[in-house]
Amino acid sequence: MLSPEELPVAEAGPSADTAEPPRRRGRAAPAVIALLALLLVAAVVVGAVLVTRLQDRNDEWQASSTRWQALATAAGEQAASAEAARAQAEADLATTTQQLATAKKRITELADEKAELADSDASRQQLVAYQSRVSKAAGDVAAALTKCVDGQQQLIAYLDDASSYDPDDLARYRSDVSSVCGAATDANAALQRALDAG
Repeated sequence: MLSPEELPVAEAGPSADTAEPPRRRGRAAPAVIALLALLLVAAVVVGAVLVTRLQDRNDEWQASSTRWQALATAAGEQAASAEAARAQAEADLATTTQQLATAKKRITELADEKAELADSDASRQQLVAYQSRVSKAAGDVAAALTKCVDGQQQLIAYLDDASSYDPDDLARYRSDVSSVCGAATDANAALQRALDAG
C-alpha cells in the first residue's frame, strides 16, 4: 500500500480563473446570412435596374441611328437626283444655245439670198414683206430660245445648291423650263421649215 506521500500527484487541470468560456454556436450565423441575403437582393435589384436602363439607352440609340441613316440615304438620293438634273439641264442648254446660233445664221443667210434674187420693184416689195414676216418670226423664236437659255442657266444655278430649295419647287421649275424650251424648239423648227420653203 502506498503512503499518502507516495500517492501520485494529479496533473493540475486548467484552473477556473484561466479557462475560456465555451462559445455559443448558431446565434451570429443567421444574422450574417440575413445580411448577406439582403446585400445579394440589393445587388440583384441594382443590376436589374442598370440592365433595364442600358437596354432602354441601347434601344434609343438604335432608333436614333436608324433615323440618321434614313436621313443620310434620302439626302444622298436627293443629291444624286439634283446632280443628274443639273447635268441634263447643262446638256439642254448647250443644245438650245446651238439651235439659237444656227437659227440666227440661217436667217441671215436666207435674207441675203432673197436680197440677191430681188430684181424688180414687185419682187422687192414681196421680199420686204417676206423679210418683215420672217424677221418678226425669227425675233420671236430668238426671244423664246433666249428665254429658254436663261431658264436653263437659272435651273443649273438652283441645282448647284439644290439642298437650299424645296424638291417639289425645283421639279416644278424644271418642268416650266422644259415647257418653255420645248415651245421654243418647236417654233424654231417651224421657222426653219418656212425659211427652207422660201
